[in-house]
Amino acid sequence: MDLLNHGQACRWHAYRTASGLEQAAVQAILQAASQAISQRAAFHIVLAGGTTPRRIYELLREADTDWAAWHVYFGDERCLPQEHAERNSRMAAHALLDQVAIPENQIHPIPAEQGAAIAASSYAQTLADISLFDLVLLGLGEDGHTASLFPGHDPDMTPAAPAAIAVLNAPKPPPQRVSLSAHRLSATRQLMFLVTGAAKQQAVNDWRNGLNIPAAAITPAAGVDVYVEAGLL
Repeated sequence: MDLLNHGQACRWHAYRTASGLEQAAVQAILQAASQAISQRAAFHIVLAGGTTPRRIYELLREADTDWAAWHVYFGDERCLPQEHAERNSRMAAHALLDQVAIPENQIHPIPAEQGAAIAASSYAQTLADISLFDLVLLGLGEDGHTASLFPGHDPDMTPAAPAAIAVLNAPKPPPQRVSLSAHRLSATRQLMFLVTGAAKQQAVNDWRNGLNIPAAAITPAAGVDVYVEAGLL
């Protein structure tokens, strides 16, 4: 089902179970990787944090793909020490990146341990030569946030937006974070939201009813694919 909200074209893909959604997401990620590697000899993917992405990363460990062509980035990060268990980069490393043969210099964590402002500036430079990602993965928070773009905060959808922004007063701990801006997250050939869990019901309702939640600010030219448990629709 397609919906158009605030200029965002959404394709909703409903699955009866979380495990069915995860398997479908894995296949879609591998298809995107195969196409990118075939056409451009590289696959530039942005990873999300969260429980559902973690399970998908664990499933990807056994995938048949050219890991040497993968280039990995992150949609957001908490300003915590490098090895902190709540860092998105640490979760992704444990679930997938440490288990597969992606060259270390092709994995690009956000240096959030340096503080939000410095890390955002540094990560914007890291992304400067990447005009379009091949695939961006995002989750949906109970309040409608995505990456570290929260309600009441300007997601910066303008072309002049920096690639990465410092978040200094996030409503969830820790208050300091780094997030890619809505404009930079939208600069991708394909974008997938991964949405599971009954706690997301209100956020899904608000999104589908056209409310201006942060997730609705992500507007890639090709639209977004929302992988969602059927019970939430």
